[in-house]
Amino acid sequence: MSMTCHNLDFGTRVLDLVAVGSSSNSSIERYAVKNHGKTFATKVYGARRMVCCRQNTSRTRVFSTNTSEALLNGVGQRTAPVLDLKKEAKSPISLANLFEVVADDLQTLNQNLQSIVGAENPVLMSAAEQIFGAGGKRMRPALVFLVSRATAELVGLKDLTTKHRRLAEIIEMIHTASLIHDDVLDESDMRRGRETVHQLYGTRVAILAGDFMFAQSSWYLANLENLEVIKLISQVIKDFASGEIKQASSLFDCDVKLEDYLLKSYYKTASLIAASTKGAAIFSGADRSVTEQMYEYGKNLGLSFQVVDDILDFTQSAEQLGKPAGSDLAKGNLTAPVIFALEKEPKLREIIESEFCETGSLDEAIEL
Repeated sequence: MSMTCHNLDFGTRVLDLVAVGSSSNSSIERYAVKNHGKTFATKVYGARRMVCCRQNTSRTRVFSTNTSEALLNGVGQRTAPVLDLKKEAKSPISLANLFEVVADDLQTLNQNLQSIVGAENPVLMSAAEQIFGAGGKRMRPALVFLVSRATAELVGLKDLTTKHRRLAEIIEMIHTASLIHDDVLDESDMRRGRETVHQLYGTRVAILAGDFMFAQSSWYLANLENLEVIKLISQVIKDFASGEIKQASSLFDCDVKLEDYLLKSYYKTASLIAASTKGAAIFSGADRSVTEQMYEYGKNLGLSFQVVDDILDFTQSAEQLGKPAGSDLAKGNLTAPVIFALEKEPKLREIIESEFCETGSLDEAIEL
């Protein structure tokens, strides 16, 4: 049996999360459990000590010995609740399950997105409709809402503030602006199964539409009047440009290192998600330790998201992706799957460095 324990200490509230996996076919389940129990194993994470305990391989207890609750109440004064790990999960984990708690928030956001772009220019409105109307998971604003609600509850707020909601809208606008510019740079014709803005209206309008969304989001950001968040989000816009320059300067470079790929992925994807989650915690008035944890969470989630996205570019069809499969490789953007494949397939280097000049060479590279 394997066990992983994570303790998050938020001031006077403590959340102990346990991820437990056994050798049986049962699913890994996560439980939030209360403190206290008999010692089984102790691990120290920074200044925080985790004590995990168990009675047998299917029943587990977890508590923290370094929390305000433990110090005030004394460890072991109450009987710890015991979780039955044989219990089946209610349903498979999906984005729909995870985002259900913020479904109303996301619906309000969708209604507001087009109106905050501004109605003064019909072309801009049409461009906004094209990309906002294409759907998408709305993962970034959903994370803003989830972190906002979690951290707001920690500090005793009854509901989200206007600033929380505006931050979610700003984050989605910045993301959308970056997509419009990405499609121009990559000369992509499809996005989420629909024609891209530059394909419909031309490169000039697409670039101006992206610029306008960056500017509009910056104006709304300034109106939030929080210098820390303004600095945080402004850095993201700078990171986008750095990521694009880094990518453009390493096209078809078979000697690109995994570290360079991860840095580029941070600039292009993880920076915005990290700023989203930290900004949400800041607007809740959470402690600095919590806001920094939220930043690390967003950064690592963003890097993971990008790696998975780059894998899907090779394993899914154009219909599933909403864009041509293998499109990054075709443009010379070498992602994690290619970097690892180059270590095992010498022929792949030859094909990539030729920039797929021979008929069928791209398909061969994708297969390799």
